[in-house]
Amino acid sequence: MKKSLKSLRLLFALLLVCVIVIAGCSKDNPASSDGKVSSKGAMESYQAGELFKATEEFDLSILYSDHPNYPYKKDWLFWEKLKEMTNVTLKPTTVPMSDYPQKRSLLMSSGDSPLIIPKTYPGEESAFVSSGAILPVSDYIDMMPNFKEKVQKWKLEDELEGLRQNDGKYYLLPGLHEEVWPDYTLLMRTDILEENNLEIPTTWDELYETMKKLKEIYPDVIPFSDQFTFNSTLNVAAAGFGTKAGWGFGNGLSYDQSKDEFVYAATTNEYKDMLTYFHKLVEEELLDKESFTQTDDQAIQKFVTGKSFIINGNSQTINLHRVDMDKTIGKGKYKIQKITVPGGPAGQLMGGSRLENGVMISSKIKESDYFKAILQFIDWLYYSDEGQEFAKWGVEGTTYTKSDGTRKLTEDVNYNGLNPTGTKDLRVDYGFSGGVFAYGGTTELLHSMMSEEEIKFQENMANTKKVIPAEPPIPYTTEDREKATLLSTPLKDFTDQNTLKFIIGSRSLSEFDQFVKELKTQGLDQYLELSNKTYQDYKKNN
Repeated sequence: MKKSLKSLRLLFALLLVCVIVIAGCSKDNPASSDGKVSSKGAMESYQAGELFKATEEFDLSILYSDHPNYPYKKDWLFWEKLKEMTNVTLKPTTVPMSDYPQKRSLLMSSGDSPLIIPKTYPGEESAFVSSGAILPVSDYIDMMPNFKEKVQKWKLEDELEGLRQNDGKYYLLPGLHEEVWPDYTLLMRTDILEENNLEIPTTWDELYETMKKLKEIYPDVIPFSDQFTFNSTLNVAAAGFGTKAGWGFGNGLSYDQSKDEFVYAATTNEYKDMLTYFHKLVEEELLDKESFTQTDDQAIQKFVTGKSFIINGNSQTINLHRVDMDKTIGKGKYKIQKITVPGGPAGQLMGGSRLENGVMISSKIKESDYFKAILQFIDWLYYSDEGQEFAKWGVEGTTYTKSDGTRKLTEDVNYNGLNPTGTKDLRVDYGFSGGVFAYGGTTELLHSMMSEEEIKFQENMANTKKVIPAEPPIPYTTEDREKATLLSTPLKDFTDQNTLKFIIGSRSLSEFDQFVKELKTQGLDQYLELSNKTYQDYKKNN
């Protein structure tokens, strides 16, 4: 009897331990080791193209980048309608846009970040991988049918490969575009060209000849005075020269397909050719030397007052310039146009990615009972056609109408000059078309909010340019990433300094080989060796 009682007590104790362990796993790790996740609030048969609506209401925390031109309002129609449609109430932690990267890092490192961290550009997530602060989202793509469908339909697999970390997983859900979306290019005074029987240039050599003629006609004008400290022009020009520069220089590495290895862009003949071209423009006073040091406002004032005829810009800046020029030159007395980016020695090429800034998910989601429902919600809002249309255009009948597939802002709503007589702004007054939610999508959706002029520019770029293929990934380990950063940062700084010197002429291009040797003394060979070994190891193992 005593033996039997003792056995019963032992059995009871074992059962109690099992219950505690199971309860602990259920509470603390809904995404358990067997692959199961908590599905409270999730739709049982959620599919691509289907409206997500949680089976019960829940709150979801999100980091919100607050734009000064359309600051956060808690009573926006966006929040109200989103809850009505999905049963999800977003709880934003607002951060000024200017402080967003720093605040995001602080919140992530302290463990206090919201569950959803949007407005994260590809590459920025790498800093949070080793600590385990963010979810390896590639493990859960099967729960996100809209994301999965668009990747397959638009053949985005190669681009996504570039997001993979050393463990073969990716930790960012990027915004997905159907096609590359170029925006920055040269803005030209086409009325000046027409007055002098000059054609819009299609190559950088043609641009040189055009500016040379303009200089002869207008000797007191330097035709090209730029903003953005010339970084945007270098970026868009680099593709045609077969290299990388300016805003697109990144880590400095460029993939050489013929050798199946990465080289440092600034050491190539293509980079030297680009420097030689722009130096010639400066030397002949066709390009304003101050383009590299002046403020954007100074460059803009030269352009809008007729002291220059060319400036770099995009679809928004051209409209701002027109507002100014209506006052400085007179409405109807000028014409400006976004020209198709000129081609170069390497051809009519266009750089760019179909991956937009996207969403990180805090690994704390594993503790949420709504794990699966949250993934379904993100998938619908950021990747479904309906969710993207909602985030961009708002509510049909209130902010826009739709007839035969064509959307039109309602009479009292304006957005970026599309309906200038509207008294309310789609972003300021309603919360739609902001940068936190409205990005990615079909080309049709993207074009739906563009002027006819901008659509023509996009079509010209698509019809005349060949897109440079995505480069393979270099997924460093945590330790190697730190080494790569320590090596690449001073190399880039030195490259930037000498790029300026070569172009403005304070250093002779005859010293280009010496410049390459100087890069080597600063660790270039070690950087290339580390990067190529990482690439080759990843290629071999995956």
